[in-house]
Amino acid sequence: MKSQEIRNQFLEFFKSKKHDIVSSAPMVIKDDPTLMFTNAGMNQFKEFFLGNSIPKNNRVTDTQKCLRVSGKHNDLEEVGMDTYHHTMFEMLGNWSFGDYFKKEAIHWAWELLTEVYGVDKDILYVSVFEGAKDENLEMDKEAYDLWKAIVPEDRIIMGNKKDNFWEMGDQGPCGPCSEIHVDLRSEEEKTKKSGKDLVNQDHPLVVEIWNLVFMQFNRKANGSLEKLPAQHVDTGMGFERLCMVLQGVKSNYDTDVFTPLIREIETITNSTYNKNSLPTNPDGKVSVAIRVIADHVRAVSFSIADGQLPSNTGAGYVIRRILRRAIRYGFTFLDTKEPFIYKLVETLTKQMSIAFPELKAQKAIITNVIKEEEQSFLRTLDQGLVLLENIIKNTQGNTVSGEKAFELYDTFGFPIDLTALILGEQGYELDEKGFEIQLQKQKDRSRAASQVSAGDWKVLKEGSSEGFVGYDHLTADVKIMQYRKVDSKKDGELYQLVFDKTPFYPEGGGQVGDKGYLEVPNGDVVYIIDTKKENNLIIHFTKNLPKQINETLKAVVDLKQRSRSASNHTATHLMHQALRTILGTHVEQKGSMVHSGSLRFDFSHFAKVSPEELKEVEDFVNARIQEQLPLEEQRNISYNQAVAEGAIALFGEKYGDTVRAIRFGESMELCGGTHVRNTGDIWHFKIISESAIAAGIRRIEAITYDAAKEYFTVQSEAYNNVKAVLKNVNDPVKAITSLQEENTHLKKQIEALLKDKAKNLKGELKSEFQEINGINFLAKKVDLDAAGIKDLSFEIGGEIDNVFIVFGAEQNEKALLSCYISKNLVEAKKINAGQVVRELGKYIQGGGGGQPFFATAGGKNPKGIEEALENAKQYLK
Repeated sequence: MKSQEIRNQFLEFFKSKKHDIVSSAPMVIKDDPTLMFTNAGMNQFKEFFLGNSIPKNNRVTDTQKCLRVSGKHNDLEEVGMDTYHHTMFEMLGNWSFGDYFKKEAIHWAWELLTEVYGVDKDILYVSVFEGAKDENLEMDKEAYDLWKAIVPEDRIIMGNKKDNFWEMGDQGPCGPCSEIHVDLRSEEEKTKKSGKDLVNQDHPLVVEIWNLVFMQFNRKANGSLEKLPAQHVDTGMGFERLCMVLQGVKSNYDTDVFTPLIREIETITNSTYNKNSLPTNPDGKVSVAIRVIADHVRAVSFSIADGQLPSNTGAGYVIRRILRRAIRYGFTFLDTKEPFIYKLVETLTKQMSIAFPELKAQKAIITNVIKEEEQSFLRTLDQGLVLLENIIKNTQGNTVSGEKAFELYDTFGFPIDLTALILGEQGYELDEKGFEIQLQKQKDRSRAASQVSAGDWKVLKEGSSEGFVGYDHLTADVKIMQYRKVDSKKDGELYQLVFDKTPFYPEGGGQVGDKGYLEVPNGDVVYIIDTKKENNLIIHFTKNLPKQINETLKAVVDLKQRSRSASNHTATHLMHQALRTILGTHVEQKGSMVHSGSLRFDFSHFAKVSPEELKEVEDFVNARIQEQLPLEEQRNISYNQAVAEGAIALFGEKYGDTVRAIRFGESMELCGGTHVRNTGDIWHFKIISESAIAAGIRRIEAITYDAAKEYFTVQSEAYNNVKAVLKNVNDPVKAITSLQEENTHLKKQIEALLKDKAKNLKGELKSEFQEINGINFLAKKVDLDAAGIKDLSFEIGGEIDNVFIVFGAEQNEKALLSCYISKNLVEAKKINAGQVVRELGKYIQGGGGGQPFFATAGGKNPKGIEEALENAKQYLK
C-alpha cells in the first residue's frame, strides 16, 4: 500500500465516523509564545482544549506537519542514527472536543488498524496508565477494561507517568494516555524475548505507533491538577511508522516516504545506501549521512514553504541548524564539497505536493534558499578548516582546549563533531569537558535571558470575550475577565489582562500590538505596553494591576501610534500590488513588519530591484494615495469566495472558513490588521532601502505619514545646509561635481609629490640598514601615508636582499605600523610579518595583520610608535 493511499484511508475512515477533515496547520507557529514549531497534532487545537474558543465541529481529523528539534521534544541528534526518529514528520490524528471519549477512541483505533489496514493483532500491544501515587492519580481502569474486552490481558502493559500521562507543557490540559505498540521482529526473535518486555525500551522494531490521549485535567502553575469542565480525545499516530508497518519493512527509511529521496542522494553523490549496516561501520556512516539528509531536507523545505527562512535567531536559527547538520554530514561522509541538497527539492515536491500543495507553489523559493545556504556554509567550513589548522599549530601538547573549540563553534559556526573528527585524524584530542563547560555557560545565559514564569489565570468574570472591537472603536468600557502575573528575566514583573472586549489590536500579520492606557474609576491610569494573541486570547500587558479590578474600566488606544501603524499597513498592501504589477506576478509576500515608525516588506524576486524599478514602485503607490481610494472591507466573507474574487492569501498563514478581506481599488488581500479609511490618509510613501535577505528573497523598508514628513524636512534642511556651504550657488550639483573634479586633480598631484618624496627617502634609507645575523634590518619612523609606505617597502625589497623592515608613521592623530620581510626569510627564518605587527600593535593600542611577507597595524596611540620600533629588533635574535 502506497503512503498516499495510507494517508487517505486514515482520513476517510474518520470522515465516516462524522469527523471533519481539516488542513494541516503551518509548521511554524505564529501566536503561541510557548512554541516555535508545531510539535504535536494537538497544537492547532489548544484554544479548544483551553476553552478559549468553541469548535465548529466537535469531531475533526487531519494529518499535521510536525517538527521536533527544540525544547522538551528534541529528536535532532537521534535522527539518522536509528530507523524511526525524525525532525519533520506527519502526525495522523482524530479529535473529540467534549464529544466522544475513551470507548469510541479505543474501538475505532483497533478497528482501523486491524480491520481496515489489516494489521496482525498478534503483533500489537497496548499500554494503560498505571496511576501515580505522588499525585493521587488512580490507574486508568476504564481504559484497561475497554482494552481487556478487545485484546488478551497479557498484551496490556501498565505504563508509568513518563510514558502514559501526556502533558502539553508545564501548565495546561493533560491526562492519561493509552498507547498502541507494534512488534516487527522476526518469529525467531520473538521466541527469545517477549515483545511485552521491549515496549518503551527504545527497541528499533518494537515501537509506539499510536497514542490515544484522554484530556481530563488541567495542570496549574503550582503543579496541582484540577478536572477539566469537558473531556477531550487527542490522538496521534506517526504516519512514517504506520507506513513501515503496512509496507512490511523494518525501517521508516525503507518506506516510499523516504526511498525516492535516498535513491536521488545516492545518484547525486555517487554513494551507496546500506540499510543493514551499523552506524559504527564505514559504510554505516555513509548510510547515516544519507538518512540525515533525506530527513532534514523535508524539515527545511516544509519550514521555508510555511514562511520561515533560515536566519541567526529564533525559529530561523533552528532551521539553519538543521540544514547545516545535513550539509556537514554530506561534507564529512559523502565527500560533497559542492551544494547538492537543493537538488532534492524536485523529488520531494513530486512525492508530497498532492497532500501538501504549498511545496509545489513554493518550489523555486525553497530550492534557491537551500542552495544559497549550502554555498554559504561550505565557505564557512573551508574557513573553519584554516582556523582549526592555526589552532593545532599553536597547541602545546596533543590536546586542543575546549575553549578554543567552542570559539570556533560559536563564532564561526564550525561543527564540534567535525572538529573532533579532524583532530583525531591528526593525532590530537579535544578537551570535550572544557567545550561542554563553555556550551553550558552559553545555554545558561540564553535560558536566563528568556526565562519566564507565569502564574495561574485568576478568573473574575465567567463567559467568553466579545474579542476585538478595535476596527470600529479606539475606546471601550471593559471589564477584566481574567488576569495573571508573569515574571521574566527580560521584562521583569508584568501582568497579563483579558477583557470582555477590547479595542487594542493584538500583534499579528506582521503588525505590532497596540499600546494605550486604562482609565480607572478612582482616577488612576494604567498603561498598556503591548497587546498579543495567545491561543485565541487577546492579552494586554501592564506593569501594574488596576486597583479596582472588578470595576468597569475605560480602555483607550494610543491614537497616534495606531494611525501610523494603519498607514504603514495599508502601504504594504499597495506596495505588494505595485511589485506584482512592475516586477511580475511571481512576487509573493514572504514576511512583513509594520509598526508606527516604518514598514518592512519581504518578497520573492530573483534579482536586485533596480533604482528605476524602485522609483516605479514609489510612483505607483503614491498614485494610489493621490487617488484617495476608500477602504472596502468584508469581515465575514467565505475563504473560497474571497480567493475567487482575487484576494491574495499568504502561505504559512492559517485561515478559517470565513475571513476578512481588505480592498483598496485593485488591491485585495486577506488581512486581519488595521488600515486607513482612505489611501489619502497615508500622505506619502517613501522607500528607504532595498536589500537581499536570502536567495530569491528581497526586502524593502519604507516610511509613510509623519515619518515621511519628517524625512523630507530633514532632507530639505540638509539641502539648504549644503547650499550654504557652497555659498548659496544656484546649482549645488554642478558645484559639487566641480569640487570633485578639482579634488581628483589635486589628489593626483599629491600622489606624484609623495612618490618623489618616497624616491628621495629611499636613497637616504638604503644607507641606514644594519646587518644582524645575515639579515638587513631597518626600523624607522617616516612621514608617509599607508600607500606610500607600501610602495617604499616593496621598492627597497626589490633592490636589497634579505631585508626585515618595520616602518612607523603618524597620520590624523593615529598610529600606523608596517612590516616587510623578504619572502626567502619568511620560509628560512620562519618569521611572519602578520604576527610581528600584531604583537608590536600593542604599543600603539591597536592591531592588524596581513600576509607573511607584508602586514600593517593601526592604533590610537602615536606616542607608542618609537617603543614599537625599538622592540622590532627582538625578532632577529
